[in-house]
Amino acid sequence: MSSAGPGPARTCDTVVHSEALELKGATIAAIIESGAQALQAAGVAFGHGTTNARDEAAWLVLWRLGLPLDSDVSDAPDSIGNQAVTRDQIQLVATLFDSRIRTRKPAAYLTREAWLQGISFYIDERAIVPRSLIAELLVDGSVDGFLSENTRQVLDLCTGNASLAVLAAMAWPEVAVTGADISPDALAVARINVDRHHLQDRIALKLSDGLAALPGPWDLILCNPPYVNAASMAALPSEYRAEPELALAGGADGMDFVRQLLADAPACMSEDAVIILEIGNERAHFEAAFPQLPVFWLDTSAGGDQVLLITRQALAAHARLTAQ
Repeated sequence: MSSAGPGPARTCDTVVHSEALELKGATIAAIIESGAQALQAAGVAFGHGTTNARDEAAWLVLWRLGLPLDSDVSDAPDSIGNQAVTRDQIQLVATLFDSRIRTRKPAAYLTREAWLQGISFYIDERAIVPRSLIAELLVDGSVDGFLSENTRQVLDLCTGNASLAVLAAMAWPEVAVTGADISPDALAVARINVDRHHLQDRIALKLSDGLAALPGPWDLILCNPPYVNAASMAALPSEYRAEPELALAGGADGMDFVRQLLADAPACMSEDAVIILEIGNERAHFEAAFPQLPVFWLDTSAGGDQVLLITRQALAAHARLTAQ
């Protein structure tokens, strides 16, 4: 999971009707603006592919009308945004906005599609909506310098819908990728995406509780685990509560899964292997749990304190130190 997002969404009975979306003489740009105002007024929470009401409104309108999501939606004369819409199209859009506000489900669950680093992925309620910051690092090559020329076996632990597994396979054509998760439901969604991107020969999917069924040795472990602490879980907006709790909740300090992972990992890693771990806004809890563990913090669009890299040597040395 990426950062836990904003505070609890306000309760609101707002329902979008076609009249609210400028039924007469409406354009796509006008509908997007009306939809953004409705989302804002309803107090819905964002963070599942968009960060604000206007971007989410544009996504919903373009998807509902079957238009490319990168369309120009300004009101410029030659833009799609200036295109007139029919009464029936407005009603279709109104129904979708109504569903978004009434159910508080993330938009990706309504469209059955999420985008990560420009790649389309199928998603539904069986898996968390993909938004990992690790995706940036795979695509821009930020972690390549930490990898060995012998890196061949890559594990995406807590794979969810397999988005990171797919991006890793695309980034490094010479590696074999395994996506693993404790949830059979999530793995069913992962299978859809592996097949969708024709990576059946490159990505294996396995059911495992942490590393229990994954002896390796792994040259690289990617992991976006459940890391939300209990206090944050209690305050999550409804959109995040629509996701599988198993993929979010990390115990009192958010570090339950991470503790077990870092204890088990050295025995499952090759000599020069590294772990790339996402912990969102939980750096303080991570450092409290592992005060003597040397790590590399990696820069992302959300800052330099949400994704970290740990070498096998550092983990092994830490294990010896704590055992004394």
